Amino acid sequence: MTDFAQVKTMEEEAAREAGLFHIIGRELDDAYMEQLKGQSIHPELIPRVQEDMKIVYTPLHGTGNLPVRRVLKELGFTKVYVVKEQELPDGSFPTVAYPNPEDAKAWTLALKLAKEVDADIVLATDPDADRLGVYAKDTKTGEYICFTGNMSGMLLADYILRERSENGTLPKNAALIETIVTTDMAKEIAKAYGVKLVEVLTGFKYIGEQIKFFEQQHSYQYVFGLEESYGCLAGTYARDKDACVAVMLLCEAAAFYKLQGKTLWDAMVELYEKYGYYKEGLSTLTLKGMEGAAKIREMMEGYRGNPPKTLGGCRVLAVRDYLADTRRDLTTGEVTATGLPKSDVLYYELENNGWCCVRPSGTEPKIKFYFGVKGASLEDAEEKLEKLKKDLCGE
Repeated sequence: MTDFAQVKTMEEEAAREAGLFHIIGRELDDAYMEQLKGQSIHPELIPRVQEDMKIVYTPLHGTGNLPVRRVLKELGFTKVYVVKEQELPDGSFPTVAYPNPEDAKAWTLALKLAKEVDADIVLATDPDADRLGVYAKDTKTGEYICFTGNMSGMLLADYILRERSENGTLPKNAALIETIVTTDMAKEIAKAYGVKLVEVLTGFKYIGEQIKFFEQQHSYQYVFGLEESYGCLAGTYARDKDACVAVMLLCEAAAFYKLQGKTLWDAMVELYEKYGYYKEGLSTLTLKGMEGAAKIREMMEGYRGNPPKTLGGCRVLAVRDYLADTRRDLTTGEVTATGLPKSDVLYYELENNGWCCVRPSGTEPKIKFYFGVKGASLEDAEEKLEKLKKDLCGE
């Protein structure tokens, strides 16, 4: 249907009488808030920092303003500063060229306000409030450090698993879910707490699907799921990523560490020191039109027909081809199934805990390259990542 005149309509009164018209009101908002607060692990800590902990938040002209402010207020956070210029919904996004927390330019006003009020953390949700971006203050330098989705996700995963393990609320059959292009630090954290780690294809719908499978099969209990692109979910009240619960838990974690004299950046450094200096990156190549689509297909065929033996100076140990549903061990020649749905994705397992993944975008005329390494230090990880990136996509 392309003509809106063909859409059937009826009067509101008739729709009400037929039971077809319902207003989503405060009762649903209230139920949602209770679900969010139900994910809190240490609400008792918040009153102890409410006068000292400062949070700067921007909804980037989107939908996060009211639910984020409400849940933080109801938990007891009092020093929440909202970027006034970006507070109200506005589909023209007048203050940002690209309202995405992954874009550094979107943070200009929030970081300016953060410096004015000396904020502990700076938060931004995207327009539909399902993804969260984070900056945290480094007290040694006074600068605000940008967290990737992998970094904030690992902070939350470690906080949730550790604290729920200590207070006895972590299920014995708990599961942590990540996509195949999310940081490998998740595997180490899951192992440390004896939690099942499940990998799924890129896209949060696959994480939500696992929640359904767990319930149907009575196999595991979902605790936390995340993807590298700034999305995560704690609890099973939803089947998609939710920035509101991420904001709430991250602010709670910040309060937890503040009482120990630490910032979120301090906590992140401790994770690196404990599990390894994991670092990830993403590079995209845009190829528009029919010629671009043909070029992307040609590139994928080339990677399949002539798989690299080394990448970034590291041997390729195995190649996963999710379209063919195969994992080929390049040392033994053994071929096994990936166990995941078919998808036009290639994944290379490298020595020294490295990996990279290539896939065409499902929504844009792009081919995407994902990378991950483990270094001996932040600097070492950065060098390894740049070498891997340059080797695969020539940048």
